[in-house]
Amino acid sequence: MSIFATLAVTASTGTPTHLDPIRLFLDADIVVQAVMAGLLLASIRVWTIIVSFSLKLGSVRRRSAAYEAGFWEARDIDAFHKDSGRGDVASARVAGAGLAEWRRSTQGPKVDREGTRQRLAQAMEITVAEESDRLAQRLNFLATVGSVAPFVGLFGTVWGIMNSFFMIGQQQNSSLAVVAPGISEALFATAIGLFAAIPAVIAYNRFSHRVNTLEAQLQRFADRFHATLSRELDAG
Repeated sequence: MSIFATLAVTASTGTPTHLDPIRLFLDADIVVQAVMAGLLLASIRVWTIIVSFSLKLGSVRRRSAAYEAGFWEARDIDAFHKDSGRGDVASARVAGAGLAEWRRSTQGPKVDREGTRQRLAQAMEITVAEESDRLAQRLNFLATVGSVAPFVGLFGTVWGIMNSFFMIGQQQNSSLAVVAPGISEALFATAIGLFAAIPAVIAYNRFSHRVNTLEAQLQRFADRFHATLSRELDAG
């Protein structure tokens, strides 16, 4: 029989010639369908976080870099901070914490220089940590999906295979034609779990590194500003 004749017979019998994800989902057991739907929703959420966090982190870095460049060129730091420190600028909040502590510590008649230095460092370090934590909060979902999604998909696979064996017992027929569809649907759940988990793990690792890099940049800015204020204390 030629290849064209074989294809004609296949088409006439209605046997699928390739995997159809939609058909696999529709033919699956209700439990497996629920697992697949949950994993698909998680995958959509993962990609939403990836896109939005990339834009957010890029914006934070650009605004902080622009603020720091103007900050070190400004002759009046207080005036510059009032004009340019508004909005979502991480460096501005670090500088604002330092300036606020400076005012509180130097407003009295007698200034404790060593205590002021310690309080300035602590105030800015706390703000740097808060900025890092605020950015990293959205990464928790990526970490959760990356670690849990494969096991959720595996649960759907196990349930689907159990259902296939149950069908074998019901029909008393162990041929591949009876077992294969159910197993295919079950394995599709694992595939969706990996589809959700792999981007989540990659994005989590990449974004964690970028958040750590931004935290280090903010800490260097805080250290440099602390050194500037310390010189002001010595001069006073």
